[in-house]
Amino acid sequence: MHPEIMLAHGAGGQLTRQLVDDIFLKYFNNEALKPLADAAVLDFPGCRLAFTTDSFVVRPLFFPGGDIGKLAVCGTVNDLAVSGARPLFLTVSFIIEVGMPLNLLEQIARSLGESCRDAGVKVAAGDTKVVEKGHGDLVFINTAGIGIIPEELDLGQHRITPGDVIIINGPVGNHGLAVLLERENLGLETGVSSDCAPLNGIIAKILREVPNVKMMRDLTRGGLATAVKEIALGAGVDIWLEEASIPVDDAVRGAVEILGLDPLYMANEGKFIIFAAPEEAPRVLKIMANEPLGVRTAIIGRVAEGKGNVLLKTMLGGTKVLDLLAGDPLPRIC
Repeated sequence: MHPEIMLAHGAGGQLTRQLVDDIFLKYFNNEALKPLADAAVLDFPGCRLAFTTDSFVVRPLFFPGGDIGKLAVCGTVNDLAVSGARPLFLTVSFIIEVGMPLNLLEQIARSLGESCRDAGVKVAAGDTKVVEKGHGDLVFINTAGIGIIPEELDLGQHRITPGDVIIINGPVGNHGLAVLLERENLGLETGVSSDCAPLNGIIAKILREVPNVKMMRDLTRGGLATAVKEIALGAGVDIWLEEASIPVDDAVRGAVEILGLDPLYMANEGKFIIFAAPEEAPRVLKIMANEPLGVRTAIIGRVAEGKGNVLLKTMLGGTKVLDLLAGDPLPRIC
């Protein structure tokens, strides 16, 4: 355990997992928290609720394809949606730094409100705090979200079995690259925009038509590789991914090769994976491919017996072991 907090502790990889296991679970552990899922599933008389919280500290506040306001809504809504819930309400808290221009704050609030309408959710409560100059990076946003899960729906890594296929709704790496290029001004003209989008619409259609899918996960911090590794460890299976089948935009692939980055570990804000039995896959693919957020849907891998390994069949015919993200190559991307 490192004696001090580093940026990498917030990257969603190995150090984040260590921080959660060694400190937070020591004091907070309970049955609702134990699964460490995108949202807690809470049983009440007559209904099941999904409840989640998130904080957004992205820098810069505005980037191609989005801003911190849109990001806050999409990130929260998507955590509810992949848990099988219909998102209903959000809370939003603004931590604002002295000296922030009011016109920027209004622009962010407007974007957040428009994103709520697009996702079909409402802000039901909120809070505002102001901190001294130099202590807030203009603005941070904290959210909580709540939604309803159908009684009969059962999603989770406990349902994953060998033979299941993994389906993704489109290309990876766009959000992380868009934020990085906007922040660092590296002189690469890629035209890449963040994929930031609410996923509850496409997910709701899948669950209506194919309610027996096994599990879903949105691919944010740590990217595809880290998410799949966490699932493999939790489910006690091995997962094989096919590099040639994983969608990556040409502009993203070219830029990350120059920068020495791996798109499989880069953050996304509009991508998710589905675990499904092979006989269910054709229906899932058909539904997703007919949606704007799923036009490049693909089967990218399969589940096998094992003990938590993730193996990538490379385009060159070799095999590469994928682990949790180590370090933090792209800090402050959400």
